[in-house]
Amino acid sequence: MNLLAPPKKSEKTQVQYTLGLFDDLPGAPGGVRAIGGQAFVLEGFALPYIAALLPLLDSIKRRAQIRHMVTPGGFTMSVGLTNCGSLGWVSDRQGYRYSAVDPLSGEPWPALPPLMLELAREAAQKAGFEHFDPDACLINHYAPGARMSLHQDRDEKQLGEPIVSVSLGLPATFLFGGFERSDRTQRVPLVHGDVVVWGGADRLRFHGVLPIKPAEHSLLGPWRINCTFRKAGH
Repeated sequence: MNLLAPPKKSEKTQVQYTLGLFDDLPGAPGGVRAIGGQAFVLEGFALPYIAALLPLLDSIKRRAQIRHMVTPGGFTMSVGLTNCGSLGWVSDRQGYRYSAVDPLSGEPWPALPPLMLELAREAAQKAGFEHFDPDACLINHYAPGARMSLHQDRDEKQLGEPIVSVSLGLPATFLFGGFERSDRTQRVPLVHGDVVVWGGADRLRFHGVLPIKPAEHSLLGPWRINCTFRKAGH
């Protein structure tokens, strides 16, 4: 089976049918929680994709290894990171930016697989954002204790496009704040398969992740993986 190929029509139909079964069940796959005017948690939305998604992520990581990037201030990030798509997010002492080339290998980042692209587009559409066409997917790896400090996603050239964030593995507490770092934050629990989508008036809200608590996930062991889709270029 070619895992990088687009899903067959029967596979895509099954995904759509499975999602449809839960459309009206709050708190179950298909439930939607609003965390802002244009920000939503799609509960369990990614679950029908998981069986095909995990081998794709393994293939990407073999070609572009997970690394702990250094911030412009000289701090090493606790979260491991790699990318797929025509652009990848990078950080070093020169700053935060997107690059078409993996600085470790000198090669282009792995292509964004069609199934992952479909997941991102379908999630964005369900949250009210039509025609989302991401060109970058950041793949974050959180070990227990790893965290993401409050920040804004503003390195992208297309700030009118939403962010689509897929949670896999260990549970996390997502922090969703205001437009200043000091603004009060919501604590949003996320579990395996949840997808957060935010854009429009909420696009530049500060957000982050509290330290991951030690645990074991049945599929991913002591890890949380977060796939964040963005439209970064023109």
